[in-house]
Amino acid sequence: MKRSKKVTIGIIIFFIIIATVIGGRTAMGVYFKKKFGKRPPPGVVVEIVSQKKFSKTIESYCTALSSKTTSFKIKKSELLEPIRFQAIKKGEIIAKLQNKTITAPFAGTVGTRGISSSILGTDSIIVTLDDSKKILCDLQIPEVFASVLKKNLKVSAKFLAYKNKIYKGIVISHASRVDAQTRSILARAQIGNENLEILPGSLLDIEVLYNEKDALSVADTSIIFEDKKKYVYKILDNNKIKKTEVKTGIRKSGNLEILEGLSVNDKIVKEGLARLADGMTIKPLIK
Repeated sequence: MKRSKKVTIGIIIFFIIIATVIGGRTAMGVYFKKKFGKRPPPGVVVEIVSQKKFSKTIESYCTALSSKTTSFKIKKSELLEPIRFQAIKKGEIIAKLQNKTITAPFAGTVGTRGISSSILGTDSIIVTLDDSKKILCDLQIPEVFASVLKKNLKVSAKFLAYKNKIYKGIVISHASRVDAQTRSILARAQIGNENLEILPGSLLDIEVLYNEKDALSVADTSIIFEDKKKYVYKILDNNKIKKTEVKTGIRKSGNLEILEGLSVNDKIVKEGLARLADGMTIKPLIK
């Protein structure tokens, strides 16, 4: 074969290979564009902006006290029948003795005080009667809160034995002066205990609520922090999102007070912020 003919055939083969490579890449591009070019919009959890109650809190603690309590020293040898340690009504019999009968001056629960027999003598016991349906709680409130401390402020209490339960109450009185030693004001709260779950002597964690108000609220998971500014993704009518600056106030129980930037019934992205960008189309999911 002549040299010129071989060169010609080589050039033709070269161009065929190049054309094949280009055609293959074009076909692959078209295939992947069809398959992945139109991805569905990301699904995000949506929250509708609404009003909730917000308040500032004073944190404290206290020892639970019965609202009424009394005790009786009784000699075991004088008992005509065993004492029943249970809840009783006013006027019911606590103990029948040889020379008298002890009745309940008020409704409550009959129990015993934890005092050893060596102190009282082996023949004596201390029987107690406690009305614990309302618990009293003495609080030391720092003097910086003197301007907000007043009667009937709401109180929330937590008892370690029932971690997920909140007991409600109010401030029923407070001192008229500051204790010079502790720089605090003594306040007394009354807390509901209808199921008698809080035992007298228990340690309670207390929150006194003040400056209560209704305000716009969003979940704290919806906030985007950039430098000193805060934003949310607001959802428009066409399911496009708009990055919107907001100003926030008090945080409470996973929610943030919104001072500026949103209105009631606005829809915002609550969860799934990492995949989003301003102007994107999303698929709203409302929990």
